[in-house]
Amino acid sequence: MDKKAFNRPIDICRAKIADPFWGVAQETVRREVIPYLWEALNDRIPNAPPSFCVHNFRAAARMLERSKTQEFVWPSYSFKGFRALPQDPDSPDPDKHYGFAFQDSDFFKWVEAASYALANHPDRELESKLEEAVDIVCAAQHESGYLNTYYIVNGIDGAFTYLKDNHELYCLGHLIESAIALYQSTGKDKLLKTACRYAAFVLQRFGPEEGKCRGYPGHEELELALAKLYEATGKREYLELGRFFIDQRGTPPNFFLLEDRQRAEKNGEHYPPDDVSRYAYYQAHKPVREQTEAVGHAVRAAYLYAGMADISRLTLDENLFAACGRLWDDIVQKKLYITGGIGSTAVGETFSFPYDLPNDTAYSETCAAIALAIFARRMLQICPKSEYADVMELALYNTVLAGMALDGKSFFYVNPLEVVPQACGADARLEHVKPIRQKWFGCACCPPNIARTVSSIAAYAFTENENTLFVHLYIGSQITKRVGNKELQLNLESEFPWRGSATVRIKAASPVRCTLAFRVPGWCKNYTVTLPDGIERFEQNGYVYVVGTWKDGDQIKLDFPMEIHMRTANPHVREDYGLAAITRGPLCYCMEQADNSKNLHCYRLDAERVGDAIEKSVEIGGRHMVLLELPGYKQEITPGGSLYINYTKPQEKPVGLKLIPYFAWANRGEGEMRVWLRV
Repeated sequence: MDKKAFNRPIDICRAKIADPFWGVAQETVRREVIPYLWEALNDRIPNAPPSFCVHNFRAAARMLERSKTQEFVWPSYSFKGFRALPQDPDSPDPDKHYGFAFQDSDFFKWVEAASYALANHPDRELESKLEEAVDIVCAAQHESGYLNTYYIVNGIDGAFTYLKDNHELYCLGHLIESAIALYQSTGKDKLLKTACRYAAFVLQRFGPEEGKCRGYPGHEELELALAKLYEATGKREYLELGRFFIDQRGTPPNFFLLEDRQRAEKNGEHYPPDDVSRYAYYQAHKPVREQTEAVGHAVRAAYLYAGMADISRLTLDENLFAACGRLWDDIVQKKLYITGGIGSTAVGETFSFPYDLPNDTAYSETCAAIALAIFARRMLQICPKSEYADVMELALYNTVLAGMALDGKSFFYVNPLEVVPQACGADARLEHVKPIRQKWFGCACCPPNIARTVSSIAAYAFTENENTLFVHLYIGSQITKRVGNKELQLNLESEFPWRGSATVRIKAASPVRCTLAFRVPGWCKNYTVTLPDGIERFEQNGYVYVVGTWKDGDQIKLDFPMEIHMRTANPHVREDYGLAAITRGPLCYCMEQADNSKNLHCYRLDAERVGDAIEKSVEIGGRHMVLLELPGYKQEITPGGSLYINYTKPQEKPVGLKLIPYFAWANRGEGEMRVWLRV
């Protein structure tokens, strides 16, 4: 590992997004999504499932307050473990916890999203809501430092007794991330102190020392958050705790097996024979350095791999980084949807076997695509290779954005690649697939996750080390790069994702010598980079490095022509055999009933004439975008007729197949959608 090559995300306050595409998305999040989520977390959205997030924090705070003024005995904890109280009580009991055990994390993700939004755009009303949110969280912290509403309300004697499934450590991870975001955006440290108190509580109870718990998170996320906390505070004990969780995971004797056995014995239940393979769902079936295949719950897996990458970078652990590389290769070579989604099956929201990528039953959770982008960004920090940024771009521009309606008022949890609305309602195998976005979910991890990701998009687009600024995504921005005691200001103007042109204009009070590295997208074969005189360039790992002394007024012009590509899948992908998908630049395209008609399976793309495609400017949901019209054919279907007939050549008529960007589907009402087309 080359420590000199390591880079870090640019400070969110030194990269202001000013982009006609992502800037609109960020404004939608700031003006629509964040206020909407706040109302949802407070259970004030009509006809939407209640969240109970704020309710649960207030219930925990009331219980803690009573325990100060009177003798109070914590309710006994049922060792049956996870129990979600009714999701929709008509009159919620103010002293009860409702919803899932991990509900706190949704609130923390909202705080993180709001913090990033505040860094991008001062907003006194939002700042006031953030202050209220912080007070709500801090009031629910136990005097010991412990902070989890499920156990504070239901019985703190059960804390850390069901690590596999009850998510306390996962929630701590999101608390840490939100606290750091708030501190970096505003300088306010009240929530950061709260997070550090909880982290200190965990430090006292977990570790390799005698008498401490040797468990680890059932739902990973804390590992990467502890790496962040170490970098934010400089306290190495946080890094060591993160490394402990990574090193301990899956090692014999398997902690989750012991935990399950203990629970079964206490409850008088039969426990099946020892078999650690069942813990592949949690990526705990073997030590992480021995894992070569991405398995189990896709979100957990990608969060784990991101944490592994962080720990490997911060501890210079080459073996751990090599494991990250093997797992990365398994995902992108065998388990990645063309839309940047991962996790193909609804059974456990998991990875399936290699090349199993069904389209209509696809799960492809929005959070999983976000987790993949997080993993990719971590890999870029260690080794800036364009392949990592290519996948990050694919996930962000397609599945992540598809998870949110263009108006920011509804969301997808699941992101299929083929939809027939009638089937969604009639086929139990498609119960998880929704033909239109939903206002909210009982398990609402995705909406606030989208909000925090879009609000922090600069951290994905740009990273830096002491002398180099890396441009991974071409997003219009105003960036300040510090080199020694000097500053270089870069105004990046971009036409992505509709055109492949970008211009960088330099502002500097005095000449500054440094390196700028620009990614060459994998979808572009012929590109041009125009530089000022005296600037040197070289290419490495899919990046163009330009080196020299930059002066005020210098310009860099980049052009990455966006050609239309007809893509086919590896023949091992049975579901896509004989089919093709259309991509243009970073975007995957799809057919939608709104532009064509019903029975999209009867359309056929003319593979020989893809080069005759017509690009049209259209408006969907108030947003400008490029529609593609490609030559093809359609077989007409007549009502009735025999179920089976002797083969005759289908009667087809020439038609134009109209395709829109995948992220924009389902913004014009309910209808069919299809990514993979007959050819």
